[in-house]
Amino acid sequence: MSQAELSRAELSQAGALPVRAGRRPQTAAGFLALFRNELHLTFRRMRTKVLLGILAVLPILIGVVVKLNTGSPHEGGGVNFIAQTTQNGLFLVFTALAVALPVFLPMTVGVVAGDSVAGEAATGTLRYLLVAPAGRTRLLAAKFTAGLVFCLAATVAVAAAALATGAALFPLGEVTLISGDTIGFGDALLRAVLVAGVVAASLAGLVAIGLFVSTLTGSGIAAMAATVGLVVTVQILDAFPQLDAVRPFLFTHYWLSFADLLRQPMYWDGVWKDLGLQAAYVAVFGAAAWSRFTSRDISV
Repeated sequence: MSQAELSRAELSQAGALPVRAGRRPQTAAGFLALFRNELHLTFRRMRTKVLLGILAVLPILIGVVVKLNTGSPHEGGGVNFIAQTTQNGLFLVFTALAVALPVFLPMTVGVVAGDSVAGEAATGTLRYLLVAPAGRTRLLAAKFTAGLVFCLAATVAVAAAALATGAALFPLGEVTLISGDTIGFGDALLRAVLVAGVVAASLAGLVAIGLFVSTLTGSGIAAMAATVGLVVTVQILDAFPQLDAVRPFLFTHYWLSFADLLRQPMYWDGVWKDLGLQAAYVAVFGAAAWSRFTSRDISV
């Protein structure tokens, strides 16, 4: 018996899967068992470990490059996080998140979310979870929740590596915010935690989109490619000023609004717009994924 089949057998014993047709498992116990199993399946994969490793290496590379180029002029639009990093290593956390959020974080999340249903359908293990149609809603909810946990883990990987690298390469102490105000290191560290939480929540809409795409195909590779391709396409569209009427509705549009939390006082307008937009995408694509998944004929 394969490891996947063993996992399904364990779930059946835990009450997450019905032992015989027509038996309805306990909702709370069944969901928790499914959720734990989804976390296990997600984080034990070598692909997931490699993706998290790449995310952790990114802040190290940024920190080394900034250290080697300290004293050189930095030009460009937007918030100049890099210049602030040379003054305080804690700013490497914000720099790394600003670099990772547009490309690296959504790509890794897209891979995991896109493979969540389609990957199991391709390997033939999905049917073991679908002995009874009543289990499909809980299974989809467990996969979505596991996807959110991966978003948090990926964000923490970037932030933690950036904090360690910043402390090793640059001075720490009082932090000068982008508004020009100075706050203590403890307060700045709390803001870093808050920013990381906002960044992780900003990826919730992408998890729902990837989950929906994953229910449309039985090929994990196709679902991952489609989800990542969609992220790239939306990012490109968001860069065109001619699409100003549409851009505020793109799920990537407010991703970098976390920079407003580095002002004194914190400016929440863009953050709330971002979180509200993510909630709307979760509602729409979550409902679409549920509708597709609960009516889908699983024959493999």
